[in-house]
Amino acid sequence: MTVDLNSDLGEGLGSWSMGDDDALLSIVTSANVACGFHAGDPSIMRHVTQRAVANGVAIGAHVAYRDLTGFGRRFIDIDAATLQDEVTYQIGALDGFARQAGGRISYVKPHGGLYNTIVTHEAQAAAVVAAVSAYDSGLVLMGLPGSVVLRLAEEAGLRTAHEAFADRAYTPEGHLVSRKEKDSVLHDPGAIARRCIAMAAGEPIEDVNGDPLTLQPDSICVHGDTPGAVEIARQVRSALEGAGVPLAPFALAG
Repeated sequence: MTVDLNSDLGEGLGSWSMGDDDALLSIVTSANVACGFHAGDPSIMRHVTQRAVANGVAIGAHVAYRDLTGFGRRFIDIDAATLQDEVTYQIGALDGFARQAGGRISYVKPHGGLYNTIVTHEAQAAAVVAAVSAYDSGLVLMGLPGSVVLRLAEEAGLRTAHEAFADRAYTPEGHLVSRKEKDSVLHDPGAIARRCIAMAAGEPIEDVNGDPLTLQPDSICVHGDTPGAVEIARQVRSALEGAGVPLAPFALAG
């Protein structure tokens, strides 16, 4: 039983920082790096990819809607062809910096509003799959278990990875509770760590109603912008290792 620990990184912009990327890169095994559309800029992308390569952390393109003002968390009614082009653009930009650092990107993880939309939106999900397939069919596409995008990716012959969230509340259907709702983001490091041990072991956690929900993830995400993210990530990693769960990237660049 092996599990990956990922975090959304590189989400600053210019003079504005977001989270502690360097600290998290010493803890996680995979880094979802913002590609400039919801956050991030070329200098941040260069720094994070360099540090990821130095730490042996797998690099993933954290692609998003073009929405800096809304941090990519708003739905955008974009046509499929444009979305495919914009996802391709982001993958290529990050891969350029990863190659310059001596690495490669190994997977793609959509962000925020796009991530949630392609759980059910066929056209946008198909556009994301098409972009990944056309750029490099060896890349892994990470998303929510049971989502349309993962089904289409598998039908297209892509490898997929199921993701769970250490610090987010779940609906009974296994979807994420909207950030607009109270208690949608969890903050107690100890409780989050215990939850992650259950996830990794295939045991149920509680959904938002207190009922059991089993996730069985390939990768567990600790959000880099959550207050206390570094301590949460440390406790999650320590708890998983203490429970005998090896941590390793779910995708390595070829």
